[in-house]
Amino acid sequence: MPGRRDARRIVLQMLYLIDQNSDADLRRIRKTFLDEFPQEALQEFSWSLFIGVREDVAELDKMIRETASNWRIERMAPTDRNILRMGIYEMRKMGTPAPVVLNEAIEIAREFGTENSAAFVNGILDKLKL
Repeated sequence: MPGRRDARRIVLQMLYLIDQNSDADLRRIRKTFLDEFPQEALQEFSWSLFIGVREDVAELDKMIRETASNWRIERMAPTDRNILRMGIYEMRKMGTPAPVVLNEAIEIAREFGTENSAAFVNGILDKLKL
């Protein structure tokens, strides 16, 4: 049975897709969430997280820039910057507790990122937690 971690993984993949192809069809992305998750709650969670990050990307990137000294957002690995965006959005806009967000983000960074991604994501999100 899929859960929120699975939803976060799919959201990350769709954010990566948009990062690489800004013309990607949002209807197909929405359909991906509907097809992946039979539970309406996960469909709504994943879509809310995805669309929220997309709508607030400028604000989220500003927070990342201010926190990640000596790192330009454009030079960050796409997976790392999207995990950071998701984590910040989920903590600040969706009300998910910071310890949950940090744990989930670190695990997803280990799975999808580089050898250093988990530590990098942890360091930035820890500074931005509520």
